[in-house]
Amino acid sequence: MITLKSEQEIDLMREAGGIVASTHQMLSKAVMPEITTAQLDVIAEKHIRAQGAEPAFKGYHGFPASICVSINEEVVHGIPSLRKLKEGDIISIDVGACYKGYYGDAAVTLPVGKIKPENAKLLEVTRESLYQCMVYAREGNRLSDISHAIQTYVESHGFNVVRNYVGHGIGSEMHEEPQIPNFGKPGRGPKLEKGMVLAIEPMVNVGTWEVETLEDNWTVVTMDRSISAHFEHTVAVGKDHPEILTEMNSG
Repeated sequence: MITLKSEQEIDLMREAGGIVASTHQMLSKAVMPEITTAQLDVIAEKHIRAQGAEPAFKGYHGFPASICVSINEEVVHGIPSLRKLKEGDIISIDVGACYKGYYGDAAVTLPVGKIKPENAKLLEVTRESLYQCMVYAREGNRLSDISHAIQTYVESHGFNVVRNYVGHGIGSEMHEEPQIPNFGKPGRGPKLEKGMVLAIEPMVNVGTWEVETLEDNWTVVTMDRSISAHFEHTVAVGKDHPEILTEMNSG
């Protein structure tokens, strides 16, 4: 069942989203060759807790860390470790925070130093697909209008959207209804209403859309080991336009 959020609830989600955004800002400055993903996890957890929030992912279904870090062919749910980043890698970082019982969730994919032009294009297209689809997150549209916008934009640039993992509603739980696929025909699914809050998250592969999970039972990788990117925002559906609750400032 989809629950509509009150303005008071959305205020708390703005706070949670702001903590997620500021965490991403810190991590983006820390990402460089030779840093370990475990060090990034420590930075994130310290900052989230310092803001009076809890890392949403730590312990969630047994996940052992505060952030997900997925490198190159890893799509989502990578576990921080002693692995060092290398020049030319791309790293997807997913951050969640719980503040006074409400959640924010966002992901970005970052270059490590100088990356190949085709990988830079993947990052640009994946990020832009998120912004292209968010214009449909307003009252009166259908949920699949968002899904269709992602798929058509991504495929028009020669990439493929992951189909096994989807976006989700979010609020007093990390994952709520509805599920939000990154593909599909428009005009389907529930009608969007003011007060819905959605975590929209295109996951885009250079090669096949097919994925598999590694032996750690968490890390999802592309089946053909092609490069993958992931961007996500927590978005409140509005009457005339959406509000991005996890928007990161340029400063």
